[in-house]
Amino acid sequence: MAQAWWPGLAVTGAVAIAAQFLSDHYGAPAMLMALLLGIAFNFLSEEGRCVAGIDLSAKKVLRIGVALLGMRISVDLLVGLGAGTILLLVCAIAATILFGLGAAKLLGRGWRLALITSGSVAICGASAAMAIAAVLPRNEFSERNLIFTVLSVTVLSTLAMIFYPMIAEGIGLDARATGIFFGGTIHDVAQVVGAGFSVSPEAGETATLVKLIRVTMLAPVVLVFSLATRGAGPAGEAGKRPPLLPGFVIAFLILAAANSLGFVPEAVSKAGMEVSRWALLGGIVAVGMKTSLRRVLDVGGDAVALIVAETIFIGLFILAGIYYLGHA
Repeated sequence: MAQAWWPGLAVTGAVAIAAQFLSDHYGAPAMLMALLLGIAFNFLSEEGRCVAGIDLSAKKVLRIGVALLGMRISVDLLVGLGAGTILLLVCAIAATILFGLGAAKLLGRGWRLALITSGSVAICGASAAMAIAAVLPRNEFSERNLIFTVLSVTVLSTLAMIFYPMIAEGIGLDARATGIFFGGTIHDVAQVVGAGFSVSPEAGETATLVKLIRVTMLAPVVLVFSLATRGAGPAGEAGKRPPLLPGFVIAFLILAAANSLGFVPEAVSKAGMEVSRWALLGGIVAVGMKTSLRRVLDVGGDAVALIVAETIFIGLFILAGIYYLGHA
């Protein structure tokens, strides 16, 4: 199996090196270059020898990079984030889900689609979509709703990674406010990391922390969805369900705790961050390679309107909260 990974890993590594070269010599953000170059090589992820390695980079390698970021996070940073910001995130998640239910009703779409789209937008993109789909009562549209949501949040996250840094700069957000904006609004962890670190290390670290706080909300939200829809029909497919708290998040929190307690030597922290930087760069390349903007056009226009409206809603909600809390 390991031999099947090497072609894809080699390709993503080569493109990551090219992205870093462009960043070093022309001043372009390395993460943004990695994403754009990856999209240009999208055909490699569709078939052939590179598919397995690209999948590995987009999932495992990137998550290793995120987990290692825990070495840079401490309790002081969490305290610095403030209770107000944490409360803002909780309110944004609840408000987005309620907005999704209302918008779906206006558009004539079912509550199942509303819950899976709004939950994925509010929490953590594709991972949330799969966890929510596992507990929702099933019908003939369940599989279609899941596939649509995963594709849509991936495309929207990729677009957000490109355009949100421009929006943040245009409205004059500082590094901390930018991190809260990215971490509180972009759907998937990979694109949050890419957007944040394309602006600055501080924005990247804040965005990652804010995003991981959103991810920890997956467990209670899925539990509420499961209890609220009990008796509405058969639950998700039998068998092993996806973990409510992904392993890379647990690793991130363990490393953050170790760093806060002074258990991580400075040399180890520096080496870990260098590994993290290259893992994230390679992972972002793979995410770009797996992104096909054409596939999202195969779904209904009202469903696209729903998930776009939810994305805009949470973006405006978080921005309003940032200004209300005085972070801007």
